Amino acid sequence: MFSKINIVPRWIIFCLDLFFCLFSLCFAYFIRFNFDINHINLNELSRNLLVFSIISSIVFYNVKTYAGIIRYTSAQDSFRILFSILISNFLFVAANIVLLSFNKETIISNVVLVINGLCSFLLLITYRVFIKYFFIYIKNLSINRRRIIIYGAGETGIAMKRTLDHDRNLNMHVMGFMDDDDRKSGKVIDGIKIFHPRELKTFILEDKIEDLLIAANISPERKNSIVDFCLENGIKVLTLPSVPNWINGHINTQQIHQVNIEELLERDQIEIHNDIIGAQLKGKRVLVTGAAGSIGSEIVRQVAAFSPQMIILNDQSETPLHELQLELQDKNLDNIFHAYIGDVRDQCRMDFLFQTFKPHYVYHAAAYKHVPMMEHNPAEAVRTNVMGTYIMSNLSVKYGVEKFVMISTDKAVNPTNVMGASKRVAEIYVQSLFNSFKDEKVTYTNGLSHLNGKAEKKITKFITTRFGNVLGSNGSVIPRFKEQIEKGGPITVTHPEITRYFMTIPEACRLVLEAGSMGEGGEIYIFDMGKSVKILELAKKMIRLSGLIPNQDIAIEFSGLRPGEKLYEELLNDKENTLPTHHEKIMVAKTREYNFEEISKHIEELIDLSCQYYDRQVVIKMKEIVPEFKSKNSIYEDLDLKPRAKVAID
Repeated sequence: MFSKINIVPRWIIFCLDLFFCLFSLCFAYFIRFNFDINHINLNELSRNLLVFSIISSIVFYNVKTYAGIIRYTSAQDSFRILFSILISNFLFVAANIVLLSFNKETIISNVVLVINGLCSFLLLITYRVFIKYFFIYIKNLSINRRRIIIYGAGETGIAMKRTLDHDRNLNMHVMGFMDDDDRKSGKVIDGIKIFHPRELKTFILEDKIEDLLIAANISPERKNSIVDFCLENGIKVLTLPSVPNWINGHINTQQIHQVNIEELLERDQIEIHNDIIGAQLKGKRVLVTGAAGSIGSEIVRQVAAFSPQMIILNDQSETPLHELQLELQDKNLDNIFHAYIGDVRDQCRMDFLFQTFKPHYVYHAAAYKHVPMMEHNPAEAVRTNVMGTYIMSNLSVKYGVEKFVMISTDKAVNPTNVMGASKRVAEIYVQSLFNSFKDEKVTYTNGLSHLNGKAEKKITKFITTRFGNVLGSNGSVIPRFKEQIEKGGPITVTHPEITRYFMTIPEACRLVLEAGSMGEGGEIYIFDMGKSVKILELAKKMIRLSGLIPNQDIAIEFSGLRPGEKLYEELLNDKENTLPTHHEKIMVAKTREYNFEEISKHIEELIDLSCQYYDRQVVIKMKEIVPEFKSKNSIYEDLDLKPRAKVAID
């Protein structure tokens, strides 16, 4: 019956407030005269009740004490009620003062007014709180309610508890709080006891908790341990969005969601030197290639925060580029964004881009990245990853770009596939191009047209950044697993021992900007990717997070390594070592230096082969340029059995 009650009409609340105020006045008279009715002047009482009812009605109507929903009574409602009572009683006090100044008898005793003010405030608040908790009690009587504990007894946790109490559709009953602060252990908030996490196991077993809601800012390691324990005990783990993502600054129960695998793979927030990056990018023209992609678009978003003069968004994909431009225009009205459709392999189009906008900084994120597809299309891998970088780097020199930051991959280290090898060739070229500037006599080749020119005094600084897989990027393993789980399985894992490094897109891009700001040219920066993750364990955890049991509800099948795929990713070549930088998450690799003239000749030959789509010859040439390129699980494995010439090395 009570579940059908919606919101009480305002006129009923108004009448209740008025009734309790009049009752309070009568009660004040009884207290004043020690509950002896013979000492009470009934005529005076009747007159004051009439006057007080008129005054209170006017005050309540103007202050709108009736406007709040009783079930959601808050401190703001309490202040509104207190204000209205003070005004009502003050009018009587003011009348008494006026009468006394003319030696007249007061309307009402000041003692009665004090008692009335206290009693009326107490009554108006009490009946509201009673109704509020009555509805909470009725809500918690539901047979199907879910028993939940909230991890975090701070402001967010308390606000979440009260929000859950008031949401009739959510049907959750808060059984307790959990908090790491020992000082809070054993205390009570809103009638709910606070427990220490070490009591979690006992608490869950005794109370049969179904859900745990994380409403605290805890470290990723701590979150992982909590989630692992809950999943082992069949407890669903829920979480909230960060405070900036709350709707209108308030928690909305619709934003409560089950913790996802991306949140569990995140690491502590990486701090970057915004002042240094801002000093370099402010007022500059910044070109981002591959701007419509997952990495490129995030670089654009982060660069926009440093107030550049213009950001040129370059990509050959029309629709996602258009969507990105609309998003940026909505969020960053003070910045100028220019969407430029064009392929980095098209030298004429790219030359026109540089000639028109003359960028100061280039972030080169355009690339083909899917290993199996590139293994079957080597010529296209080289045309985009090598020729595209070749054209963009040469144009950067020609037009005096200050810094060229290339986005590479951990698959370029000891490559076992075409994609990784193509990125390694691109790395070698930009490094050797910069190193060639150390000798003023050396000229550089500008583009495929073989236009020659000497290095200028203000040379372009070429910087390379390497990192592993990024969470949420297009085509990554996690979206694939989610789709397979939604379809009921099976989940396909290539190998039971395969591992990968993971990093969030914002984290990777922050490090790219930081490395770009500190680079002086010729460096290859590698990022601290944390611990490698076993893909099989990742799949099992994703299944459990969906409330299912691995190999029971969702089968896990092994499909075998894909063409060019290897079990373990590396961040450094065997012949390379690293040096620390001022940022603990960024290291610089000490790499081999190649002869620019020799490398340039080989790469031009490689590009010529790719433009003729001689796939096998393309792979042979890449293995010649990158001797450590050993194909695995590929149709090109037989090429490793044949002796090859080596590229000259300084």
